[in-house]
Amino acid sequence: MGPQSGRERCGPSPTEAERRPVPVNKVVASFDEAVSDIFDGAVLLIGGFGGPGDWPCYLIAAVARKGVRDLIVAANSSGWGLELLERVREQMSRIMPVPPDWYDLGLLVERGQVRKGILSFPAAPRTVLRPFERALLEGKVEVELVPQGTLAERIRAARAGIAAFYTPTGAGTFVAEGKEVREFDGRPYVLERALRGDFSLIRAHKADRYGNLVYRGSSRTFNATMAGASRITIAEVDEVVEVGELDPECVVTPGVYVDRVVVRPREPRPWHEPM
Repeated sequence: MGPQSGRERCGPSPTEAERRPVPVNKVVASFDEAVSDIFDGAVLLIGGFGGPGDWPCYLIAAVARKGVRDLIVAANSSGWGLELLERVREQMSRIMPVPPDWYDLGLLVERGQVRKGILSFPAAPRTVLRPFERALLEGKVEVELVPQGTLAERIRAARAGIAAFYTPTGAGTFVAEGKEVREFDGRPYVLERALRGDFSLIRAHKADRYGNLVYRGSSRTFNATMAGASRITIAEVDEVVEVGELDPECVVTPGVYVDRVVVRPREPRPWHEPM
């Protein structure tokens, strides 16, 4: 019997309609729609280094409006929250711009929505208590303190499909308690597990409808690291441009790591206002 034809071997040839590329548009209409499937007890990776231009402010506000609770949140900083930020706004404005729509992790803590924080900076060396510090002292939240580099690598490992890795950081300290420690070349290393989330909430400067992202300034830090490290990645951006307008050399996060894109409002909006 002779060799089978391609049609016999692979099934019917695709039609002209099937050959056309499937349109991709990851831009969603609103922040409330973008976070609509976040559930009680979800693990959130929230990007940003800690400054006003780093946080996915309106995504955080949408989570606050949704009212989900018992959240486990991984972030670099625990945030300021609305009440404390208002008290220190004048003092902070001497150092950096303090926009009226600075909504950070502290907002979720103030509203009692966070059960546990996986953080590098849960507190600050100041005379005032941040919302997370206060909640921790009152026994309302748990904390897992993670060195900053280790936190970044645990998240990066999740995106790369690496289950765990060894690091010398934290060996011989409380960070290593309850973890496997092995010696390599005469030096102790701590086994750290990948940190994968249910949702990554990140901030970028520009996106196209495919989800390719370009960052600006310090927002590139944990935002770029967290993209793709969760089941769903949602990007808050300043602007959406047409496909092809982003310089490929400037794209930091490929669209394959991004599931949803939502555009920030042009003018500051109150956190409690649906948008």
